[in-house]
Amino acid sequence: MNKEILRLAIPNIISNISVPLLSSVDTALMGRLSELHIGAVGIGSMIFNFIYWNFGFLRMGTTGMTAQAYGAKDEGAVTHTLGRALVAVLAVAGGLLLLQWPFGQASFFLMNTTGEQAALVARYFYIRIWAAPATLGLYAFMGWFFGMQNAIYPLILTVVINVINILLSFYFVQYLGMDVDGVAYGTIIAQYCGLALAIVLFYYRYGYLLEHFRRAAILQWDKLSKFLSINADIFLRTLALTGAFAFFYSRSSAEGGMVLAVNTILLQFLNWMSYGVDGFAFASESLVGKYKGAADDERTNRAIRLSFAWGMGLALLFSLSYWFFGTELLRVFTNQKDVLAAARPFLFWMALFPVFGTPCYIWDGVFIGLTASRAMRNSMILAFVIFIAGYFATLSLGNNGLWLTLLLFLLARGAIQHWMYLRRGLALE
Repeated sequence: MNKEILRLAIPNIISNISVPLLSSVDTALMGRLSELHIGAVGIGSMIFNFIYWNFGFLRMGTTGMTAQAYGAKDEGAVTHTLGRALVAVLAVAGGLLLLQWPFGQASFFLMNTTGEQAALVARYFYIRIWAAPATLGLYAFMGWFFGMQNAIYPLILTVVINVINILLSFYFVQYLGMDVDGVAYGTIIAQYCGLALAIVLFYYRYGYLLEHFRRAAILQWDKLSKFLSINADIFLRTLALTGAFAFFYSRSSAEGGMVLAVNTILLQFLNWMSYGVDGFAFASESLVGKYKGAADDERTNRAIRLSFAWGMGLALLFSLSYWFFGTELLRVFTNQKDVLAAARPFLFWMALFPVFGTPCYIWDGVFIGLTASRAMRNSMILAFVIFIAGYFATLSLGNNGLWLTLLLFLLARGAIQHWMYLRRGLALE
């Protein structure tokens, strides 16, 4: 079981860490320009995180259902799960492109963008939005590959996409003199390259499954309704999650450009941690789903226990690294002395987040593997209520209150999920 976990987790960790590497490079490129540029890319990225995370069901729902079909050795269900996910991608991406103007204007208002920074954020947004079809298509393919117990293809895709993105962003900003638009164009080109590669990889390894493809089966109501129900729950769950982070960014922006710049950089620490431990969360999605589909409760429970053991071990390493090397890591993101000075007092929060925040990430993986979408939704909504209440209770603490509230949010998620699992076990829905 440990070998299975590591076989899935190690490629996931490598590919996941390359994701915050991209945003870290973007932040570092803008950090050489001004705090306005740092904040603009931070807000722009958060807007897209808010949009795309809310459609994360295209990956998560696809992983759980595919893994269970894989465990049950049902090749028809495996094939049609991907088909339903791609149909959903076309519908969602088309809607985003058609409604990009109202989405953008509402986002700029909610994120408290004003003046010169608002113009920078708008320029970034209206360029990058055209990557939506490719980005969402990649969600579906990566979720399906994970469900098929294949962590290598998502690794290849993520690394290729992020290398292309980093190189193009660096070239556009450093050599062509572009700023936020250069970062946005780099993202668009990289995403479409990634989608093309995903299609090639699918045909190379799984082309034989197309003989099971039946167009009518994709729209078969009982299967489609289950797919939509699970994904609707995950959508609502993710809406609460992104709402919490959007609120965090919004309140940071309201505190002024310096606080926004500081928190944008410090959130990179959280991103590195979350994408690292998510390697074990993704492994639990695949394994828990496979063994649940095979009706093997003993191995399902063992996969859950060992995923937690590995995830918490990695979290401890992150905490120690942030505690001892936090100041050095700050210099990776900016060389602005005033920003560095303003960020140092908040570094101790970064050492707390990995240990206290990791359980909720592993539980997410377990719940996805079990397709326990209603439990995921309810736990996140309860944690969001605690987050909002915590914010108003700690207003007097300023930026420290913001970070305390975010830590309480992650703690609440993990505690509520643990309580739900103790009550229902593998029967969670």
